[in-house]
Amino acid sequence: MSKPTPHTVRDIMSRDCYRVSPEMSITTLAQGLALHRLPGAPVVDRHDNLIGFISEQDVLGRVLDSVYHDDEAPLVKELMRNEVLSVTPAKSITDLAQEMLGAKPKIYPVVEQRRLVGIVTRRDILVALLTIRRH
Repeated sequence: MSKPTPHTVRDIMSRDCYRVSPEMSITTLAQGLALHRLPGAPVVDRHDNLIGFISEQDVLGRVLDSVYHDDEAPLVKELMRNEVLSVTPAKSITDLAQEMLGAKPKIYPVVEQRRLVGIVTRRDILVALLTIRRH
């Protein structure tokens, strides 16, 4: 039995996604990103409300500085971006694909009423488009 053709972000998003706290050290964040093979992660408060986003690129220089100077790595809240591009679960896959054509993020947090409910990546969109094309 084949899967139904995906149409919306809800059909393809990862619900059990890696998320981080603003109080986490960027060293711990970097380890988590490496473990989960992600280029970034949503930052949430204790109620799972999306409050920011942090990427490998955001932390690379600071981790390097902390290695050179053998000092304490900063916290996520010091480096995270507060302006976050996010999508709703109801967003059309093809609409999001159009938006991703530019220099946009590789990962979009999926948000319902400010709460993080998942993530969707460029790879998820590409796989979904290939599935749509086959049907």
